[in-house]
Parts: sequence; structure tokens; C-alpha cells
Amino acid sequence: MLTQVYEISTAEEASAVSAMGVDHIGVLVGDGRFPRELPISAASNVGAAIVPPSKFSALFLSSDLSLIASWARELNPAIVHLGASAELLSPQDVASLKHMLPGTVVMRSVPVFGEESVAIARSYVGIADFLLLDSYRATDKQIGALGVTHDWGISRRIVDLAPVPVVLAGGLGPDNVAEAIRTVRPAGVDSKTRTDQDGSHAKDLDRVRRFHEAARAAAPS
Repeated sequence: MLTQVYEISTAEEASAVSAMGVDHIGVLVGDGRFPRELPISAASNVGAAIVPPSKFSALFLSSDLSLIASWARELNPAIVHLGASAELLSPQDVASLKHMLPGTVVMRSVPVFGEESVAIARSYVGIADFLLLDSYRATDKQIGALGVTHDWGISRRIVDLAPVPVVLAGGLGPDNVAEAIRTVRPAGVDSKTRTDQDGSHAKDLDRVRRFHEAARAAAPS
């Protein structure tokens, strides 16, 4: 069971979380159009503190393909995670980006809000290397970071049909990740909001540890 934790924003957090054995260390990067995006120099410092076998996942909320490609070349993350809303970044756009970044592993966020989500997930078959299923609010330009769960029944359907690994996100923390794994049976689980410190976007390292341990314990044998 893969574990993935976002938003890691300091080298100290990156070192501590990767030392716990979390598989994917997520860093929000960008030019400041979205809150809390790290500039390229800060993101590079965080990425350098990640200890293998943990992997650096760079999350872009932007739909600017040239920016994503340029920053990805400089940061050289193990995973390029695309979190722009579905209408702003199409499957064709993602395919174009993969052509610009040959050999790059791409994770694409999929908004889970209804039956349409199954079709959106299907549209990335043969393009994305990972799908991440997250909660979504129709007015947002990005997918996720809402701290709420969504319809796990739809997520389970996507897991069953997807030929690539699927990571479940959306309001997951130490207290509900085991139930989520039993219900959806994803390849991995993701946490952001519910492993933050109360009233802060800094990570609560005890919550991160408990999330990681609970996920691993709940993995199907």
C-alpha cells in the first residue's frame, strides 16, 4: 500500500516524513498564482532533503504546460503530479506534456463528484501513469485540498476499471484511512489536510506517522 503525504514545505519536514517510510513526498510548486506554492529554489531544497526510497512528487496546480515542463526539468522529481481542474488540463494536454518530458512519470488528479468522474478517469487511460482520486468543488481551478471525503463507491468503480495504479485522496487521515482502503482497495492513499497541525499547513508528524502505519496495517494481504 503506497502512502503519499502533501504539502511538505520544508527540508526538515521532508527528511522526517521520508524517514518514516512514506512512499511519495508531495511538494506544491508554482509561481504564486495559488496559495502556498513554493518557488523553484525552495522546492528544490525540499526535494533534496527527501531520503530514498521515498520519492519526490511535484504537484502543479497550474495548467501552463510550458511552466510545468520547464520547472519539471529543473526540479527533476520522480513524479510530476497535475492537479489543475479537468476543464483546464485535458487528456490531450497531458499527452503533450509527456511528449515534452519523455520518460517522466505523471500522476493526474481526477475529481470525484458524480458519474462523470468515471468518464474523466477513463479519458486518461494510456496517458497517465497514476490516477489520484480527490474531492472537488465546481468553482475551483484545482482538484483537492478540501479536507473532505467523497463518494467512495465511485472511487471503487474507477479502481476496478483503471489499468494503472490509483491513489485515493480526499479527507483521509489516521482515523479513516483503514476504512477507505477496505472500501476502495486503491494502490495507495494520500493525506494532506488531516495530517496538518491544527490551524496550520505545517505537518503534524505524529499524525503523519499514524496515517502511514494505519495504511500499511490495512493493506490487503
